[in-house]
Amino acid sequence: MVIKKPRIVIIGAGMAGLTAANKLYKSCAKNGAFEVCVVEGGNRIGGRINTSEFGGDRIEMGATWIHGIGGSPVHKIAQEIGSLESEKPWECMNGFLDDPITIDENGYVLNPSLVDPISNLFFSLMDFAQGKKKSVVPDGIEDNLGGITSVGSFLEKGLESYQKLKSRNEVNGCGDWNRKSLEKSIFAMHENTQRTFTAANDLHNLDYIAESEYVMFPGEEITIAKGYSSIIESLASVLPSGVIQLGKKVHDIEWHPECGSNSDSDSDSDSGSGSDSDPGSGSRPVKIHFLDGTTMSANHVIVTVSLGVLKAGITDSDSNSGIFKFNPPLPNYKIEAISRLGYGVVNKLFLKLSPDPELDRFPFLQMVFHKSDDQLKNPKIPWWIRKTSSLSPIYEKSSVLLSWFAGDEAHKLEALPDEVILDEVSTTISSFLSYKKCNGNAIKSCKFDKVLKSRWGSDPLFMGSYSFIAVGSSSKDMDSLAEPLTNGCSPLQILFAGEATHRTHYSTTHGAYFSGLREANRLLEHYNCIDV
Repeated sequence: MVIKKPRIVIIGAGMAGLTAANKLYKSCAKNGAFEVCVVEGGNRIGGRINTSEFGGDRIEMGATWIHGIGGSPVHKIAQEIGSLESEKPWECMNGFLDDPITIDENGYVLNPSLVDPISNLFFSLMDFAQGKKKSVVPDGIEDNLGGITSVGSFLEKGLESYQKLKSRNEVNGCGDWNRKSLEKSIFAMHENTQRTFTAANDLHNLDYIAESEYVMFPGEEITIAKGYSSIIESLASVLPSGVIQLGKKVHDIEWHPECGSNSDSDSDSDSGSGSDSDPGSGSRPVKIHFLDGTTMSANHVIVTVSLGVLKAGITDSDSNSGIFKFNPPLPNYKIEAISRLGYGVVNKLFLKLSPDPELDRFPFLQMVFHKSDDQLKNPKIPWWIRKTSSLSPIYEKSSVLLSWFAGDEAHKLEALPDEVILDEVSTTISSFLSYKKCNGNAIKSCKFDKVLKSRWGSDPLFMGSYSFIAVGSSSKDMDSLAEPLTNGCSPLQILFAGEATHRTHYSTTHGAYFSGLREANRLLEHYNCIDV
């Protein structure tokens, strides 16, 4: 009899999946203790990390920042492999971001004396919500913040309290604005930036209590000069050829919640690429069915697909739709956790500036819009741009500009043809860069040559960007999502990793990294493997 080695199949070759594979291989698999296989539905590794090029510059279509360098495993890897410096220009978002110019939609440059107090209020409120400060400046605002359930309602109440304290009833603020409306729109600009940080379409759906439980690494936030994909490539580099299989889209995972039944008997043989047909007495209780008709059996499967894919799987009733599913379905506690947790889409829009010898550099432009129902709004600006907060070069004198979109606007961006985007963005920016001013200096208009956008919402392998704690859910739901599926006869059949399974570092690449490490260590402990 040939005893089959335990096989661990990892679904998804993103940060979580490759971290798990890297750990398992370096610890035990290279010594033959068990077999590791990574199956990836797409044609590349990286998942929601995807370094690309546009206009001669290195850019990130997905994950962009190392969120705090103090204690970040991503920063440590980047240092070790020399990825923090590059001779090629990259999306470094350097120091000019500290010196924005704020303009309203009709071309009035807003004086910092109008902008800074509201900006400082917003940042103070967010610091309070995130537990970084014990009080809000000015004093007294927190006295009116009882009964808050969402970040959106907290911010709304905070602004209302501020304006009551300051008695903002002046008629004139700047241009056609009154002071109170102008302050609300400046505040909304920062709220829209916060939407891109969290992936929440509406901050009123972002849980207030969970905001203070989120853990931030200390230190500056930086980008990776040689690209985020260099981290992924480093993790994958230790794996032998053939361990990672691309283009393997999973249809369903057949598992066994009860003892007494296994999908892989002594006479079983897997079908398709990457399977083994050696008979043996070992039993592999999990069978993965791929869209191409092949199958693969495993002792353990680490699922690292996005929360968006999991959400689609529990709501789709068509067994032939090709949507990722579990057979039998997941336990109710997991389905409920997946349903409650938030998951949204954030997209990046890159624009290439036409050459203009008179334009030394494009500024870091912060955009202030009238409310969508305001009669003073510019009718030429389309709705999907009205919750964009900024447009800026990816480094000080780059001809590549970047703007971020979240929620409904991000979905709309994905659906628009490039020529429509160029036309409507050009019209919008022309309105901002007109020759009006309000206690500030006017700047010139510009033209764009081409456009590039991410499409995370419509990509069936991701169905969005990252997770958040929605109102009605809690960090406990992420713990529930992370809990492995097992039974007494076949322990640890299905394990879960990915940013949405980490209760304090969700929505980040380092959260995904930690989750992959967690599940690899869970299996290493199960097999009593020694980390070598």
